[in-house]
Amino acid sequence: MSIVDLQKDLDNLLADAQQQISLAESSKVLNDIKVAFTGKKSQLQAIQKEMRSLAPDEKPQLGQALKQFNTAFNQSMETAQSQVAAKELQAQLEAERLDVTLPGHSHKFGSRHILTQTREQVEDIFLGMGYQVVEGPEVEQDLYNFEKMNLPKDHPARDMQDTFYITEELLMRTHTSPVQARTMEKHDFSKGPLKMISPGKVFRRDSDDATHSHQFQQIEGLVVDKHVTMADLKGTLLLFAQQMFGEDRQIRLRPSYFPFTEPSVEIDISCFKCGGQGCNVCKHTGWIEVLGAGMVHPNVLEMSGVDSSVYKGFAFGLGIERIAMLRNNVDDIRHFYTNDLRFNQQFKGGQN
Repeated sequence: MSIVDLQKDLDNLLADAQQQISLAESSKVLNDIKVAFTGKKSQLQAIQKEMRSLAPDEKPQLGQALKQFNTAFNQSMETAQSQVAAKELQAQLEAERLDVTLPGHSHKFGSRHILTQTREQVEDIFLGMGYQVVEGPEVEQDLYNFEKMNLPKDHPARDMQDTFYITEELLMRTHTSPVQARTMEKHDFSKGPLKMISPGKVFRRDSDDATHSHQFQQIEGLVVDKHVTMADLKGTLLLFAQQMFGEDRQIRLRPSYFPFTEPSVEIDISCFKCGGQGCNVCKHTGWIEVLGAGMVHPNVLEMSGVDSSVYKGFAFGLGIERIAMLRNNVDDIRHFYTNDLRFNQQFKGGQN
């Protein structure tokens, strides 16, 4: 093929390429055009191979023509790419445009857990009676958890509370009574009586089932003053039962045993579901056991530096899970800890 024919083919090839470039509407089409006109299998590569058959004086002419083709082709391509990129950006902006006048998406809000709600309600009742809320460490000394609660080492009653020991002297507290001992040590009784509740988590080596958990929440109360009697304890717990379970509730005291109180009692309330007639909640007895209580043992007072010949006291303890289960007809304590939204959402609006 002569040099004249090759130059004419280049001119026609350039004209065809520029026409297709001008019609391209996307970056992908432009890339396809570039491959078609300059790729390894393109006509341009075939023309370049013809240089080997030309006379020595014609080769520079073809080289110049190829250079001119590449320059013109690249200029057309760059111009088109710039224009297409601008159009694609504008289309993207249009597609992603936000209408700020549209209402926003609603978001679900959480709420306090039913156990938190129950604890706060119990706290509010006792705060209304002039009690203070005192918290203490969950990792406790044996001294405060047992010994100052009238449970010396090797006391058989220690078996009542299976304990998570960390060392011989450190353990996960089995009740919140240690907070009471610590508070009595610091309290200045010359300035008035001590009235406190101590809420918090407690831990026991127990097998988890529908009514037991190795971790649960307690609120224990303590009143220490001159002339405190069992009648004061009964009146306090009657008021609590009526505010927590209904104004018609009554309570009864049954003899029991706790190492840190003497005498000790179990407190039952009249069933709030059947009114004492007998039902599945009260196991057809008309009464529901809710907490333990008693007069503070003199040894407990003395070990905390309180003169038991001058001061008396009463103490009580209740389980938050127990109260929440009774008030909301929950039959398995494990429901409180599995984070099942179907269960939790029942109490989103507040206590039932």
